[in-house]
Amino acid sequence: MKKIISTTKAPAPIGPYNQAILSGNTLYTSGQIALHPETGKLVMDDIKTETKQVMENMKAVLEAADMTFENVIKTSIFISDMHNFSEINEVYGTYFDETTAPARETVEVANLPKFVNVEISMIAIK
Repeated sequence: MKKIISTTKAPAPIGPYNQAILSGNTLYTSGQIALHPETGKLVMDDIKTETKQVMENMKAVLEAADMTFENVIKTSIFISDMHNFSEINEVYGTYFDETTAPARETVEVANLPKFVNVEISMIAIK
C-alpha cells in the first residue's frame, strides 16, 4: 500500500507525479529543484543558494512524512556541470552528520527540468 506525501512547504509537482510516496516504512521522494514554494520562482542566484533551496524543499517533503535528514538512506544528485560539485557538496553536507550520511550518487547530466543546475531525490526509512 502506498501513501501520497504532499506539502505546500515544497513546490507543487509540475507534472503527473507526487512530491513523495510512502510505501510501508520507506519514503521515495521525487527530485526537487530550486523552486521557491511560495512564489514558484527559481532561486538561482548562485550554485550554493540554488542547492540550499533544493535541500530546504527536500526538508519540507521529509517533514511532511514525519522524517528528517537522519532518516535518509540514499540520495541521488543530478548536476548540469561537474565543476559545481564541490560547492553543491559543501551545502549538501551541512544537512547531514558525516558519520551517518546516506549512500549517494552524483551524476552530471546534459539538462535538468527548467534548465536548473542541480536536482536531488532521496530515499528514507522510518
